[in-house]
Amino acid sequence: MNLSDSQTGGGVPRRVSAMEAVLAHLRGAIERGEYLIGDRLPSEAELCRTLEVSRPVLREALRALQTMGLTVSKTGKGTFVVANTVEDPTFGDYAASDLLEVRRHIEIPVAGYAALRRTPENLDHLAHLLDRMERETDTTAWVAMDSLFHLAVAEAAQNPVFRRVIEEIRDALARQSAFLNELGGRREQSNREHRAIVEALADGSEHDAVEAMEHHLDRVSTTLTDIVRATRTDSPTEGGPEA
Repeated sequence: MNLSDSQTGGGVPRRVSAMEAVLAHLRGAIERGEYLIGDRLPSEAELCRTLEVSRPVLREALRALQTMGLTVSKTGKGTFVVANTVEDPTFGDYAASDLLEVRRHIEIPVAGYAALRRTPENLDHLAHLLDRMERETDTTAWVAMDSLFHLAVAEAAQNPVFRRVIEEIRDALARQSAFLNELGGRREQSNREHRAIVEALADGSEHDAVEAMEHHLDRVSTTLTDIVRATRTDSPTEGGPEA
């Protein structure tokens, strides 16, 4: 079974990464009951041979399974199934639903304050950061800058408490960003949403900044929901080159 070159089923095929294909396969197996709660998944070596993927790809998929709450990894013992449905992914110390609730209550008004209080230096920093993000092709580097972007917006609001709150959830933001980019293909869309936020700040429009940040978080929420609700019928099919 080769999952290193796959396409989704359904009407219009879309490109998926090898990690996404492996994740869909393992998630489907768990949800179908091929692996029961309490079962240990096959070893990494066995899964790599069976699925014909590299160990780094497999490990990314196994980490995603843990984020979804389907498995736990025990050092020296392996990966065990702890649930057969995805409820609420966890990013670091925080559940996705809790993280998004806080982000809506903090980042949306913060964007409005930033539009009214930002300095020329704040705008220069945000514009430079956004330019780098739009040129970046490495996911890990982009994710790091994504959390820096949201921190920079908080800094532009000129209230150190806002900055401290974003600092507290920064690791969770980075984990969520990596998850959404790997499984939801969010990078280009996020860049456009970030651009709209920066333009609103540059215009000094509190209304537009609030609206842009709200739209951004709505899209994050929608992508998360799509991933959580995905079923085994969405799993990639084996076959030829990607369409």
